Amino acid sequence: MTEYILVAGAVIRNDQGEVLCALRSETMSMPRLWEFPGGKLEPNESAEQCLVREILEELGYVIQVGDLIADVIHEYPSIRVRLVTYESKLASGMPVAQEHEQLLWLPVNRMRELEWAPADWPTVEALIKAQSQEQ
Repeated sequence: MTEYILVAGAVIRNDQGEVLCALRSETMSMPRLWEFPGGKLEPNESAEQCLVREILEELGYVIQVGDLIADVIHEYPSIRVRLVTYESKLASGMPVAQEHEQLLWLPVNRMRELEWAPADWPTVEALIKAQSQEQ
């Protein structure tokens, strides 16, 4: 199986450096797992364009997309996903959960406390590693 679904995720930080974590609702695949908000790329859409569109649709606010954090291919039992995650920050508005069950601002050093979707774990680990190298 070489085909995969390309998905982009946003690591959105607030002014305190906390990261926005989104809990998948009961109606979504992999319910009750945490993820970085984002979604599937549309045809001819860049990951950055996808994130701006998806965050506006899902959370009702505008983000500014920064550097790539992780590029991961994860094989679930029924699907293969390539997840690219990017540093992002709020440009305008405040996030409101429209599709997710809950939103949570969390310091990077507490992110392992949540049960993440498997494809999101490499990004969590990359954030923790980067923070430990900064200290």
